Amino acid sequence: MDFTLEFERPIVELRQRIEGLREIERTQGTDFSGAIEQLERQADVLLDQVFSTLTPWQHTLLSRHPSRPYLLDYVAGLFTDWTELHGDRAGHEDHALVGGLARFGGTPVMVIGHQKGRNTKQNILRNFGMARPDGYRKALRLMELANRFGRPIFTFIDTPGAYPGIDAEERGQAEAIARNIMEMSTFTVPIICTIIGEGGSGGALAVGVGNRVLMLENSVYSVISPEGCAAILWRDRAEGPKAAEALKVTAADCFKLGVVDQVIAEPRGGAHRNPEKAISNLGVALRENLDQLLTMSGEARKQDRYDRFRAMGSFFEGQAE
Repeated sequence: MDFTLEFERPIVELRQRIEGLREIERTQGTDFSGAIEQLERQADVLLDQVFSTLTPWQHTLLSRHPSRPYLLDYVAGLFTDWTELHGDRAGHEDHALVGGLARFGGTPVMVIGHQKGRNTKQNILRNFGMARPDGYRKALRLMELANRFGRPIFTFIDTPGAYPGIDAEERGQAEAIARNIMEMSTFTVPIICTIIGEGGSGGALAVGVGNRVLMLENSVYSVISPEGCAAILWRDRAEGPKAAEALKVTAADCFKLGVVDQVIAEPRGGAHRNPEKAISNLGVALRENLDQLLTMSGEARKQDRYDRFRAMGSFFEGQAE
């Protein structure tokens, strides 16, 4: 997909100049190797400069890049024997939240996650990755199935938030999210959650109660989107960059605050520049974390998950005056 963020434009334009010179070399036989080599060095330096000084807002834009790997890309790259399962057993199917059986190496697992679309038609089908309560009830059904048969659970989070439409509220959006959070805390199988793009609000938390919570380098995780926060605080969505700074949405911030356990490095320039490498990096981290959790008993994993979330946050005690 040909999509360029504003801060990426100088890099893209430089790469286009390089490709233009290479095309002239191919068609006219002129030697531009020296100029091409110099421009490639400039492009590498510029790439490092831009991506070493990203603001929280720029990380937010990267997390939404339409060329980033989505859930089904990770399924294709990391898992085998994928069989998608459908329905909440109450008459509804939600395409924004996908789940199914698979194998990770030789281990039978359950895979669940948000799926966005890459064009208008797909985004309408996937509702831009915003699940209704039917999706969260489907996810819970699949997680209960995995827990019953001892299959580790992998969840992949990439959503602006749960769908806020009136039909979702009528069918119990808040109850569905709350029940998922409660039930996930009781499971004895390993649960590894990864934020691969946007981790937004309750829509993320409904499949985010894990023994390990991982986060890709250019993903974001927050109680509300920066634009939503800006609309509330300053009544102006254009103040999103200011809100992103205050919300501490980046992977580095979330790791520092103890919200996530590990930050997964992305290829230079973001996961969208080299999806295969991004998928491979995450696969290594998932394997390491799963192997650790498989050495623990079911009750120990359950206690580990409880302890992890109880340890979040900090406070201090002062003396009353």
